[in-house]
Amino acid sequence: MTATELQKIDISGDGGVQKEILKEGNGDETACIGCTVSLHYTGRLTDGTVFDSSVDRGEPFEFELGKGSSVIKAFDLGVATMKLGEKCYLTCAPNYAYGAAGSPPSIPPDSTLIFELEMLGWKGKDISPEQDKSIEYYVLEKSDKRRSPKDGSSVKVHITGKYDGNVFEEREVQFAFGEGSDAGILDGVEVAIGKMVLGETARIKIKPTYAFGVKGCPEHNIPPNATVEYTIKLIDCEKGLEDWKLSDNERLEQAKIYKEKGTTYFKKQDYPLAIKMYKKCVSFLENNSDNESNKVKVAAISNQVLCYQKTNQEHAGKQACNEVLELEPRNIKILYRRGQCNLAINECEEALSDFQYVMQLDPSNKAAQNQILLCKRKIKEANDKEKKIYANMFSKLAANDKQQEPEDEPDILAKCGEWTDEDTKREVDRAFERDNNIVMI
Repeated sequence: MTATELQKIDISGDGGVQKEILKEGNGDETACIGCTVSLHYTGRLTDGTVFDSSVDRGEPFEFELGKGSSVIKAFDLGVATMKLGEKCYLTCAPNYAYGAAGSPPSIPPDSTLIFELEMLGWKGKDISPEQDKSIEYYVLEKSDKRRSPKDGSSVKVHITGKYDGNVFEEREVQFAFGEGSDAGILDGVEVAIGKMVLGETARIKIKPTYAFGVKGCPEHNIPPNATVEYTIKLIDCEKGLEDWKLSDNERLEQAKIYKEKGTTYFKKQDYPLAIKMYKKCVSFLENNSDNESNKVKVAAISNQVLCYQKTNQEHAGKQACNEVLELEPRNIKILYRRGQCNLAINECEEALSDFQYVMQLDPSNKAAQNQILLCKRKIKEANDKEKKIYANMFSKLAANDKQQEPEDEPDILAKCGEWTDEDTKREVDRAFERDNNIVMI
């Protein structure tokens, strides 16, 4: 079974895992940690006894590379070196296989195992924030460096973007990590850069959510809802701040820097990036409780609210208002903005309460006065609509009852008067009053 003429490659460095290539694979790419690999294998003892085979089962074996718990150590080491289509023998010493315990009854204690492997393919590591496979990551060129980008650190990358096999973008670009969109870097590309180490080259597949979305990119002839592919090389990456080493005063200074960045992007109408900077500002002050820090927090979150309103994200805007009001319960501007957010999401009663509180704190606030009138009008319209629904419901019930009356039944209502439209309306009003616990006047 062994092929002594084949060159043995020491994968583990101590002779514990050795590979002999039976058939060269295609290209230079190999699966990286986190990839889901698919392969065929046949496992034998040194006397040639087959103890397991995916080939015999007729079903490829799949596992997550580098997870460690699903396969023996030799598999993780050996498979990570295989190219697409490659076939090889993998000889595994006991300490890289099942060790002194073995795996009864098929594998005796302290057994050296020989696997014949065929790499069928792999899926990239899922690095998407939602773990929905919208960003798949493949390492093309590994690096022994350890430095990775941190928010605010300057990074330099070479990127090549492809759609349907055609290059639509290739450039070298330097930018502050976390602010890539200002340099035309796609969200998916920046997420991937954050996973890289200095000197590494990676290929990523990006689904529309983190690429060009439903609009596509006419400039690059990319249609709506397109999946694109990028090759990225992390050329340079400065050492970022180590937040845990910062004093409270240093955190405050960093927060102010990010607040100013947020304002710069707000003025550029880059609201998503402005929100990101304001959030980073607040994150630096999570453990600060002095007055100046709280003022910066309030300003940053208040500006987030404006950004949310500009981008029709009123639910998020309302939540941001709540964060401010925890620090400053009588903040008139934020109470007013929360009222606006509530009104936009049809929470009219809550909006009315907010604007009335603004008037309580500032009786001359004409803007709040106008909003109160608007809230009352919307509430009345909603009530009128609900009353109409009740009216229709009672009319239908009355019509059904009339249809179900037997023709030979005596007309009992002749003695007590008919149910008129006025009676119906009156009953609707009463039902509405009961259900809403109000008094109609």
